[in-house]
Amino acid sequence: MEPLDERTIRASFVNCSKGEASRIRMPAGLAGAGVPWGDLDFLGWTDPGAPLRALLVAPGADGPIGVVLRRPEARKVTAMRSSMCRVCLTEHASSGVALFVAPLAGAAGRQGNTVGEYLCADLACSLYLRGKRQPRMRLVRHEETLSLGQRIDRAMGNLDAFIGRIAAG
Repeated sequence: MEPLDERTIRASFVNCSKGEASRIRMPAGLAGAGVPWGDLDFLGWTDPGAPLRALLVAPGADGPIGVVLRRPEARKVTAMRSSMCRVCLTEHASSGVALFVAPLAGAAGRQGNTVGEYLCADLACSLYLRGKRQPRMRLVRHEETLSLGQRIDRAMGNLDAFIGRIAAG
């Protein structure tokens, strides 16, 4: 992913007001070398000032497109189950995947309509795809025959479909 500055990120959000976008805290290390841009297909982070708000900015045909997501509240996991991220298809213990909910863009979102998707809880899909991060507990190991490029293309197609549903309102 190409590096983005704060102004570009704030202007990219499609499902919140300009005022809301101006109050979002940027990810740590954005101005310095703290963001591994070369390993990212999209930028995802939790707002440090609002821990139930997550943000995601992905490349789009007309420039970056950002969406505001609501994270679920932390819950205690009692059973050991596996869950799969619907973007990168990484399998995690159930606590490694969370249902993120986004208000739709435009009038539909202002009326309270939302759409959700199961994503890696830390929004680090790009790092899981590249093997730079591993799920904490792997219950089942599935080997894929797709190349890294093919897995990235599949993940970005999945993410683009989710963002498209949000942006369409």
